[in-house]
Amino acid sequence: MNTELIKGIIVPILTPVDQDEHIDEARLRFMVDHVIKDGVHGILAFGSNGEFYMFEDNEMQRALEIMLDQAAGHVPVYFGIGAIRTKKAIRLAKMAESVGAFGVSVLQPMFLKPTFEELYDHFKAIADAIPKTPVLLYNNPGRVGYTMTADLVEKLARTVPNIVGMKDSSGDFSLLSEYVRRTRDIDFKVLAGKDTLVYPGLCIGTAGSVCSTANMFGPLVTSIYNKFMEGDLKGALEAQFKLNPVRISQDKASFPVATKDMANLMGLDVGEPIKPSKSSKGDVLELMKQKMIEADLLNKLS
Repeated sequence: MNTELIKGIIVPILTPVDQDEHIDEARLRFMVDHVIKDGVHGILAFGSNGEFYMFEDNEMQRALEIMLDQAAGHVPVYFGIGAIRTKKAIRLAKMAESVGAFGVSVLQPMFLKPTFEELYDHFKAIADAIPKTPVLLYNNPGRVGYTMTADLVEKLARTVPNIVGMKDSSGDFSLLSEYVRRTRDIDFKVLAGKDTLVYPGLCIGTAGSVCSTANMFGPLVTSIYNKFMEGDLKGALEAQFKLNPVRISQDKASFPVATKDMANLMGLDVGEPIKPSKSSKGDVLELMKQKMIEADLLNKLS
């Protein structure tokens, strides 16, 4: 299976909505054009920042079709799956494959506390249902309450042919490095899932990162990867250090509203978060705004 395109900065694209919380198709097409123009290497539809947990299956299918149409093959488009039930995850994976997604990203089941065997069987069943489509694992212990062990990831990587990579949002650099170390002899692409770890991840052999800040600051975020690959390590590190305070300022907000907050500050007009989430206000919003100003990032679209 060709995994050459699984690299660089992949953006978990925001899902713009109107006042009635319907997906804004025109704005979604705008966002696809925007992130491609800003240099991202891939688009992830309905990742965590895309609010996958807020939309019905038919809404996600329509939006995915729009993204694929608008991207027009310029960058690979992945589809995020966060279903708890294996049967539903398989249905979503088949849908994504049928409409032409390059690959799928599968979050470990939330709310439950599955055993090693249960998790292995879950991911294998999803991958087996779409054997010609690349499958990325998505480890996000902060949201689901447990982590995918390096033992589990290694076994899946070595025994399921189309499980060819993963996104790790644990923020645990030792764990990230273990994922890389234990799969470095096979064609398995590890992606850092924390925007603050793009550069450190590349230093230990990741293929790139999935970065929500690339919705707003694509040129800066992609420059970390591009400069690193060009051998400009100092330039890549400085770009990472410029991004970090902006990304860290988001942590004061409730998840996942901060990315939409910043996007709207930039004039991207992506609408409100889906309720019960609400846009940030007061000191939280002002902190994000101040860090954007300090990094000279606030008025780039005006």
